[in-house]
Amino acid sequence: MSPIVLSCLLIGIPAQQAKPDFEFLGKGYFHRFTKDGLTEFTPKGQENLEKWTDMVTVNSYKDAQDGEALARVANAVLDTYQDHGAKIVRTDSVPRKGDKPAEHLIVVMFTRPEFTEAAFARFVLQDGQGWSVVYCRRILGKGQVKPMAEWLKQNGERTEKALMALKTVPKRR
Repeated sequence: MSPIVLSCLLIGIPAQQAKPDFEFLGKGYFHRFTKDGLTEFTPKGQENLEKWTDMVTVNSYKDAQDGEALARVANAVLDTYQDHGAKIVRTDSVPRKGDKPAEHLIVVMFTRPEFTEAAFARFVLQDGQGWSVVYCRRILGKGQVKPMAEWLKQNGERTEKALMALKTVPKRR
């Protein structure tokens, strides 16, 4: 064991997690933050939650236990995005099929003075409750609308398909 890892263990600081919690779009994602039903993950090298460019956020909605409640959650999130100036890029719903409940997708782009962000939000029922899995891509700096629009054009469909193909909601190991 290295002296640094040993020192960290002795004073109670966890050693760097070697294995990611899950993989998405060819990158390993590591747990960074959890609070009140929200959990954030970023890839290696993006530990600073002020300067990340790729993030997956998982939100739990314990009161959404059926398809209608999940649709209400998705619509409320869509309203919140719009209320905060997001441009709606795409929405979609996958109808219920047999035992598999309906799912919903929202793709938005929004700009803040310090970045432009695209968010892909998938809403699903799993383990008896509603969840959203949100992949966000940021381009840091002012005036990044055109570069983000180009990124969406080149990567949007692939990102959406990867998000919708997730078998389970990513969780902390």
